[in-house]
Amino acid sequence: MNYLFHLYLSGDDPDILTGNFMGDFVKGRLDDGYPPRLRSGIELHRSIDSFAQKNAHFTRSRLRLGGEFGLYRGILVDLFYDHFLALNWSDFREEPLDQYLKRARRMVEANSRQLPERLQGLLPVIFEEMIPSYLTVGGVAVALARMSRRIARSNPLAEGARELTRHYGALQEDFLCFLPAVRAHADRRMP
Repeated sequence: MNYLFHLYLSGDDPDILTGNFMGDFVKGRLDDGYPPRLRSGIELHRSIDSFAQKNAHFTRSRLRLGGEFGLYRGILVDLFYDHFLALNWSDFREEPLDQYLKRARRMVEANSRQLPERLQGLLPVIFEEMIPSYLTVGGVAVALARMSRRIARSNPLAEGARELTRHYGALQEDFLCFLPAVRAHADRRMP
């Protein structure tokens, strides 16, 4: 999952950041059970995902990947873009990645009562293992293998890292074109 990307696009408001971070874990219609700014963060997450699916650069990245990955190509691109963001973090933020992750985790944990139960138990894994692993292609491979095992039906995700290696330069170029567009989109949607 592209946790880092959603955190990065959230700004520094703890509620917006938490809502955007938890967006993949909240399904269906949003009710009034969430505080307004947290709800805005969930809506931001959905808007970013919708924007990505329609964006030419993101689509180009998806289509670079082998057809055998089918509908999983979008998941792969999400993770590959998190890799490029993590790897080039200092180009986009002054705060070092490890410090940013500690600060973001504190913001999310401060809102832990609002998090879906399943996500609460994953916080240490996401912040201490998953996101830091995105810094290397090997780490991406491990993350994809882990994701593959969590899906009940047979899937090709565990083989996805070879596509990152095979198309590395082109995918990175797509990412660098996509990032300013999605950043502008998120900024416009920010409450």
